[in-house]
Amino acid sequence: MDSKEITLLKKALARQVKARKQAERILEEKSKELYDVTLHLKEANNKLEETLTEKSTQLDGVFVNLIDPYVVMDLTGNVIKMNSSAKEFLQADNTKEKLNLGRFIHKNYIDYTHTSFKALIEVGIVKNYRAKLVITKGVEKYVEINASLIYDNNQKPIGAQGVIRDINQETEIKKLLSEQRKQLDIIVQNSPLAIVLVQNRDIIKVNNSFIRLLGYSESELKNIKIDTIAKPEDPKQRESLFNQLEKGDIDNFTITYKYIKKAGGHILGKTAISAVRNQNGSIDYKVGLIEDITKTIEAEKQLVDSKNRLTKLIANLHTGILVEDENRKITLTNEMFHDLFDVKINKEGLKGYDCVVAIEKIKHLFKNPEREIKRIEEVTKNKNLVLADEIEMIDGRIIERDYIPIFNSNVYAGHLWTYNDVTIARNYKINLESEKEKYSSIIANMNLGLIEIDNNQIIQLVNQSFCKISGYSEEELIGKKATDVIQVINKDLLENKIASRRTGKSDSYEIDIKHIDGTVKHWLVSAAPKHDVTGKVIGSIGIHFDITEQKTLENQKETLLKELEQSNKGLQEYAHIVSHDLKSPLRSINALCSWLNEDYKDVLDDPGKYNLNMMQEKVEAMDSLIDGILKYSTINSENIVNTSVDVNEVIKEITDIIFIPDHVEIVVTNKLPTICADRTKIHQLIQNFLSNAVVHIEREKGLVEIGCIETPTHWEFSVKDNGVGIPKEYHEKIFKIFQSVGNKERSTGIGLSIVKKIIDLYEGKVWLESEIGVGTTFFFSLKK
Repeated sequence: MDSKEITLLKKALARQVKARKQAERILEEKSKELYDVTLHLKEANNKLEETLTEKSTQLDGVFVNLIDPYVVMDLTGNVIKMNSSAKEFLQADNTKEKLNLGRFIHKNYIDYTHTSFKALIEVGIVKNYRAKLVITKGVEKYVEINASLIYDNNQKPIGAQGVIRDINQETEIKKLLSEQRKQLDIIVQNSPLAIVLVQNRDIIKVNNSFIRLLGYSESELKNIKIDTIAKPEDPKQRESLFNQLEKGDIDNFTITYKYIKKAGGHILGKTAISAVRNQNGSIDYKVGLIEDITKTIEAEKQLVDSKNRLTKLIANLHTGILVEDENRKITLTNEMFHDLFDVKINKEGLKGYDCVVAIEKIKHLFKNPEREIKRIEEVTKNKNLVLADEIEMIDGRIIERDYIPIFNSNVYAGHLWTYNDVTIARNYKINLESEKEKYSSIIANMNLGLIEIDNNQIIQLVNQSFCKISGYSEEELIGKKATDVIQVINKDLLENKIASRRTGKSDSYEIDIKHIDGTVKHWLVSAAPKHDVTGKVIGSIGIHFDITEQKTLENQKETLLKELEQSNKGLQEYAHIVSHDLKSPLRSINALCSWLNEDYKDVLDDPGKYNLNMMQEKVEAMDSLIDGILKYSTINSENIVNTSVDVNEVIKEITDIIFIPDHVEIVVTNKLPTICADRTKIHQLIQNFLSNAVVHIEREKGLVEIGCIETPTHWEFSVKDNGVGIPKEYHEKIFKIFQSVGNKERSTGIGLSIVKKIIDLYEGKVWLESEIGVGTTFFFSLKK
């Protein structure tokens, strides 16, 4: 450290010492001032206590007998004196502990208390100061305080005194009344009835329903006299009732008024008026409760009009009408009733007539009078609805009768009889039934299935042959929608044919049906539209012939032809191969090569050993070729055993047995289906694809993805790899026998040919998408 730095440090130390001495001197001066102030305050406090004690002593005589709590405090809130009522109310005693009134003030009233205390200091008195106090153990009380200042001889305030009044109960009552008033206001405002309060003729208050009813605002209504918008329907009745109300004879009544709406027009209101009287019995206010009955009055009017129209309608009906009351007295008849039963008395003369007596006078018109009278007694006793009851008349007529009991609020009030002459219709029906029975017999015994449907495809009629070929009973078919019961496979064709028949066209066609037993049936259908008497198409009629056996034979023929063609082709190829390559000499050559290798391995030079190994590899390749040809030639439909095959399990089995390089991963992208197929063939098929995929990936990280989607008729699989790719010119060639990509020495060119042949067996297709350097995706489909 150089001398310059030492000099600077010394100067800094000197300044620090000087500052410290100055601070000590200031601290000593302030301590003395504080001490003097403390002595002064102590002296002033003693004087205040003496003065307060003096004043308190003077006031003792005045407040000693006060019932309400009385407290004297200094200007900081400390209690100097309190009477017994205050001690009991506050549950505290200033003689036993130091009390400050601030501790009793509820936290929500602190600011208000400060304001009131400030007013006390400024004015000298506070009246009706209200606050909430928190007494011992959290008990809350509402109080009202009247307080004034206490002055010394120089009129300087030295304290305060106050009387505390408990208003807790009063506050609770006011609060309860306020809540009840709010609830009443809510009820009034939300009442569906319009409510108005009137004094003399002035509108004092209305509720929301009244405002909505007439369209005036509340302020507008207060400037309107009630009699300018409310007009009584019966002025004399109104005057009489109001006179009784004024005299005190009644306190309320109900009357109908017409109320004028602001927007024009009026409503009819059923108005309940009540008087609000004072202690002298005079009316201070009138309250009106108004129910809008405009629609009710209109409905009643419409009901009367409807009743008149109904009476006219009944009178002119072509159906005989007889209405009886609960005592079987006639209340209504029409002309047709009089005509049907040859009643000579007019309609008005029959009213009130006893039906029991009346039936005796016309019973000679019935073919079997006693049975008809007994039937009428039975029906009227049971009081149940009866329809299409028949009466046979002596003159050969048939009268159809309905009985309809009438109930009013579940109380029996009489009944209605209706009568129709159905003689002509009944005879026509009998003839029609006879014809129908004749043709039904023909239809039922046809060897062809017949079905009749309406335009909504609801089955109206089937014969036994149709039931037989469909597998359903007549009860299971009639009334059902044909396409819901009969499961048509080629639905589009059927819909087109139905649409064609609606235009009036007839035609024949073949459809495939899924039979009730699950098998597929083939039907030949000849269908024609069905017309009503006006020529309108109301449905269709179809004749059905089951041609399943013929179709099966045709399909078998086609299948046999295909198999024969494939078999011949395979045999030709196999014959060509085996004619050139015999497997037995190959085994001999392979054995000789092995012996040469063992016997002369020490004699042969490297080229000799290489040539010997190459010979063995060629022999093995030829052996593999022959095995592939044999496999290829044996693939046909004759040795297939179809079972339920879970393709997920097949993939796992294959990945467990084939060689998969460490850098290659096989991933199944979605859950594969369970199919009906030969498990060995499916295993052979997928193994060929996976084996090819994993050995043709030269990337650092290889990936083979297997997926499947479902189409209406096939399962469509895909095997995707990120290998070297296949040139476009090989996309078709590789599926032919002895064709392979490039110059792979170990490839026989048969693997994908086997794949193609297996896929053909399941009526599927195989194709690929490939890009050189990117990868290849093989697709193949198998029929469900």
